[in-house]
Amino acid sequence: MAKPAEKSRDFNIVVVGQDGRLMYEAAVFAATLRASDIEFSGKLFVAEPQPGPKWPRDPRIKDSAVRDLLGMLGAQILPFENKHFGASYPNGNKIEALMALPKGEPFVFFDSDTIITGPLSRVPFDFDRPSASMRRENTWPKIELYGPGYAQIWKSLYDKFGLDFESSLDPSQPDEYWQRYLYFNAGWFFYRCPHEFGARFAEYATAIRDHAPDELVCQSLDPWLDQAALPLVIHSFGGGRQTIPAGLLDGKTSVHYRYLPLLYARESDHAIKVLEDAIAPNKIKKVLKEYEPLKKLVYQKKGHKVRAMFDQNDLPRREQAIRNPIKRAGWWMR
Repeated sequence: MAKPAEKSRDFNIVVVGQDGRLMYEAAVFAATLRASDIEFSGKLFVAEPQPGPKWPRDPRIKDSAVRDLLGMLGAQILPFENKHFGASYPNGNKIEALMALPKGEPFVFFDSDTIITGPLSRVPFDFDRPSASMRRENTWPKIELYGPGYAQIWKSLYDKFGLDFESSLDPSQPDEYWQRYLYFNAGWFFYRCPHEFGARFAEYATAIRDHAPDELVCQSLDPWLDQAALPLVIHSFGGGRQTIPAGLLDGKTSVHYRYLPLLYARESDHAIKVLEDAIAPNKIKKVLKEYEPLKKLVYQKKGHKVRAMFDQNDLPRREQAIRNPIKRAGWWMR
C-alpha cells in the first residue's frame, strides 16, 4: 500500500485583494481553497493596500458584500502600507504585503488570479529553501542585437548584491539560453519568514529600480521588476529551482490562470470543475455574479465556448497565440 502524503507543517497563505478585479479573484481563491483543502489549518490573509500618497484613489475593498463573503470563506483582510510602490507599480503589492504578515511564521504567497485544485496542506514545502513558479516564458530580459547577453545582464545583478552567480546557473542548459539562468514567474513563492523575505525583496527591487546596473540600460522593468529581483532574493536565502516536487503547484494543487478566458482555453477539466463547483452556492454566486467575467464565462457558461475553440492537448506554445483568437471571437475579458 502506498504511503499517504505527509501533511506540511502549518503555514499562512497570502493573496492581494483591493477594489476592482482583485477583490473578486481573492474571493474565488478563497472559495477554491476551502473546497479543495479541508485540512488546511493555517490562516488565509487577503492583503489590502491602504490609502496614502502612493495611491491617487482609495484602493481598499469598498464592496461590503465582498468583504463579508471573504470572511464567510475564512479569509482575514490584512491592511498594509505602501512605502515603496503603489499605483505606479501595483506588482509591488506582493513585496510590501509580506511585512504585514505574522513574523517568523512560514508563508506561501499566491497571485490572486489563482485557484486551488488539490490539498495544498499536503504539499511538502521546504520553508528553509525558498522557490517560486517555474511556469514562465522568457519574458525578461529582452536581448538587443548589439547589447549585453543573458549572462552579462544577470551577472551584473548578482554582482550588485554580492551574490555568487555561477552557483545559480543550470549547467544542463547551454550558454545564452534563457533557461540556464535562474528565472521564475512571481505567481507563487514561499519562505520561513515573511519579514525576512519581504525586507530583502523590497531592498533588491528598489535598488534595481533606482540604481540599475549599466547592463540594464535597454531593459524595461515595468512590469518585470518583481521577476528580475525574485531570483536574486531566492538565491540569497539558499533556495532555487524546484525545492518542492514538480507537478503540484502549477499542476495538481494550484492553477495560476491569469485571466478567466485563459483558464477555459488551456487548463484541465478538473480545474474548471473545481472553479465552477466552488463558486456555485447561492451565497457565493449572488456576490460574484456582479463581476462581468465571472457572470458571463462561469455562471452563463460562455467559458465553454472559449474552451471549444482549442485542443487542450495541442495548444499553441505562446500565450499570445491563445489570446488573439479569443479576442477575435469577442470573448476576451479581464
